[in-house]
Amino acid sequence: MLSQKVRNIAPSATLAIDAKAKQLKKEGKDMVIFGAGEPDFNTPNNIKEAAIRAINNNITRYTPVGGIPELKKAVADKFRRFNKIQYDVSEVTVGCGGKHILYNAMMAVLGECNEAILPVPYWVSFDEMIRLTGAKTVFCDTDKRFMLTAKTVEEKITEKTKLLVLNSPSNPSGAVVEPEEIRKIAELAARHNFYVISDEVYEHFVYGNNEFISIASLNEDIKNLTITVNAVSKTYAMTGWRIGYCGAGKEVIKGMENLQSHSTSNPSSIAQMAALEALNGPQDSVAKMVEAFDERRKLMHKRLNEIKGMSCVEPQGAFYAFADISQTGMKSMEFCSGLLDDALVAVVPGIAFGSDSHIRLSYATSTKEIEKGMDRIEKWVGKSLK
Repeated sequence: MLSQKVRNIAPSATLAIDAKAKQLKKEGKDMVIFGAGEPDFNTPNNIKEAAIRAINNNITRYTPVGGIPELKKAVADKFRRFNKIQYDVSEVTVGCGGKHILYNAMMAVLGECNEAILPVPYWVSFDEMIRLTGAKTVFCDTDKRFMLTAKTVEEKITEKTKLLVLNSPSNPSGAVVEPEEIRKIAELAARHNFYVISDEVYEHFVYGNNEFISIASLNEDIKNLTITVNAVSKTYAMTGWRIGYCGAGKEVIKGMENLQSHSTSNPSSIAQMAALEALNGPQDSVAKMVEAFDERRKLMHKRLNEIKGMSCVEPQGAFYAFADISQTGMKSMEFCSGLLDDALVAVVPGIAFGSDSHIRLSYATSTKEIEKGMDRIEKWVGKSLK
């Protein structure tokens, strides 16, 4: 018999949709997949070559649980250089992907009798992770543009509040929290003494005049309360390499590494060497990806708003569009199932992100695929509304 905690876990809707779509594609179906959030670019050659060198040099043994010293230093340097956060090497740890880091962080600071504030819409795993710790998820609304404000956060604070999840740029909405609101949220956290998990994996994917800032960079008070989470997965098209990292206070880092020592132990030694090259090597590939995603973003946003019965707020960051389907009269699971079965287009139901009137589409695919997919969606929705 399974434990109660495991029975309560809902499977990841994004991975389930992606798996079904890929299986249909394997069977020869002409699929268009807007499902899982994964760049369609290859890992840059210099990073792959670093991994090959690691294998040839027999860097294939256990490493320190929280990562090799060289990688920790590279992470600290990157935080200082790009994020303007002064983390010591002792305030940095490395895990088996960003999801693993987030799980370790939740487990390190949350427990029963605690509450964690989670803005809606949210990435599918946040709520599951919070509940696995025994804490209660307190959902916090965002506005029509999916923007989080300090005012709405403040309304949810109680004496049990231990944590706020801040994900900007956001998965699934693409919203980028305005710098002034980030500052106000930092003041709230300091005043009420709660942690902020700042998930910044999409930090480079910010478009137009929108501005990304790391909350921990504002001052020492908020830095001491922030767990800054990141990964090489999206920035360097390294989703399968499974390297995540974070900066936080020494006590939190020690707790996360203690937990990791009894679960996965160290991340892959080979992947760590690849991540070291990713952080220290040329960054040209990042700018090229962002430029391509910006073009695709504009195309998908335009096409979605041309479909009768659908609308979409312009994404400001990440590589997702969170489209409103309420005018179709369908809930998100019905919409996604029908679209997959009838039109061979895979999108993710918004119910997985806390909104049953939306669907999430990833534009981390070619413009050709976006055009083909939008044509199919437009045709399918048109038939469904008749």
